[in-house]
Amino acid sequence: MSTRATHVRQERPAPPNPVRVGFARGAIELRQFFRERDAVVFTFSMPVVLLVLLASIFRDTYPGTQVTAGQVFAAGMIAAGIMSATFITLGIGITQDRDDGTLKRLRGTPTPVTSYFIGKILLVLVVSFAEVAALLAVGAGLFGLPLPADGGKWLVFARVFLLGVVSCALLGIAVSSLPRSAKSASSVIMMPFIGLQFISGVLFNPIKALPSPMVEIGSVFPLKWMAQGFRSVFLPDSMTTQEVAGSWEPGRTALLLTAWCIGGLVLCLVTFRWKNSRQG
Repeated sequence: MSTRATHVRQERPAPPNPVRVGFARGAIELRQFFRERDAVVFTFSMPVVLLVLLASIFRDTYPGTQVTAGQVFAAGMIAAGIMSATFITLGIGITQDRDDGTLKRLRGTPTPVTSYFIGKILLVLVVSFAEVAALLAVGAGLFGLPLPADGGKWLVFARVFLLGVVSCALLGIAVSSLPRSAKSASSVIMMPFIGLQFISGVLFNPIKALPSPMVEIGSVFPLKWMAQGFRSVFLPDSMTTQEVAGSWEPGRTALLLTAWCIGGLVLCLVTFRWKNSRQG
């Protein structure tokens, strides 16, 4: 009587779903972020404080319009708030994760790598939305920033917001490889952010009054186009005379922000490091 060996095939567990794990990671990132009170206060207060200071100091009305300098600063500061919530948050946060070994440990777990970045993007998306809501409340409540009644304007707002969040987030991920340690991250990442606010027409208005070389450098980066896009949403068309090109350039704004989304992804793939020099 022959016996037939039976082989029991053990099924391997299905790999975790990257999107589902990414959303779970995003919830963890949000809890960790809001537990750090210092980071929360800095992230939300800096753009608001700058807006209040600038709009309180400069009270002029632009010739031939009813638009005040405070309204122009409010529109541009929305762009700076988004960049603060994305570029700075990710640039410093990922540097800290690399420095304390979080990224190194992540590579040794079954957690999909993409889930880590999905969690980070969800974090900055929520923080950016809250930052913009705060700036709109301050701009409209204190400085009379007019909220558009035209649905088309809000579609432009949504487009600039989403493209701005993605492009600046990717740029923050890429720049996180520059600091040598978490201690130097704030200095390394804050310096270009502050400089860009001046040459992108956020802290200096009108932008066409800037020297041409500065405008050309600022036009390379997404902050200038985000600020211009938001000015096109909240300010009347008569304010196009204060722009370098004499128009809002909606098509060019969308094209260049999209290009930065693609270019930022390429930069991330080329420059991102999972370990610092001390970890080998």
